[in-house]
Amino acid sequence: MNEIVLMSDPKIAAIPVTDCGEPLVDVRLGGSLAVDSRRVDESGAFAHLREGVLTRLLKAQRLLPDGIRLLFIEGYRPPALQRHYFERYANELQADNPSWSPTQLRDAASRYVSPPEIAPHSAGAAVDLTLISAAGRELDMGTRVNANPEESDGACYMDAGNVSSEARANRRVLGDALTAVGLVNYPTEWWHWSYGDRYWALATEGDSAMYGPRELG
Repeated sequence: MNEIVLMSDPKIAAIPVTDCGEPLVDVRLGGSLAVDSRRVDESGAFAHLREGVLTRLLKAQRLLPDGIRLLFIEGYRPPALQRHYFERYANELQADNPSWSPTQLRDAASRYVSPPEIAPHSAGAAVDLTLISAAGRELDMGTRVNANPEESDGACYMDAGNVSSEARANRRVLGDALTAVGLVNYPTEWWHWSYGDRYWALATEGDSAMYGPRELG
């Protein structure tokens, strides 16, 4: 997948889902991952992932250079919350660009928030994360996690040219470890990686996704 394919692309929605039934697990159990509190919610939904995704994250962490760890920020996102995020961002874009067509608006919004019906986060297949030092300091990645394209002038894109050489190197470290265990990146968000969802199936030329949207309960 050389060009950037947005989450709104019809070919992603067309990929069938054959959910394997794998459970959502709490990444905080066991204490192997550093978990950030910025997305914490009352139910603890943010800290859940499909079991297979967590297994791969732990393998990726072992591939990182000495003194560097993953910082988990958000995994599972309930479908209703995903819909809220998408609609809120789309409304912001609409206010700033009143002449945009519904298709333009949907495509632009999907650079930053996935359309709710195919969202990898709602399948427990996606994780937002970054790198930290042994002392717990976040490494320079060029932008904050969850910086949108407008505020970052596109620096949130994984291969953006308008970030420092240090940030590019750190993104490479993150990407090398996660790619090695089978995760794929959403190219408009350097922090967003997934496994087993429709976007992953497209990127890996798979016939179907193994994780589909679900409720936590």
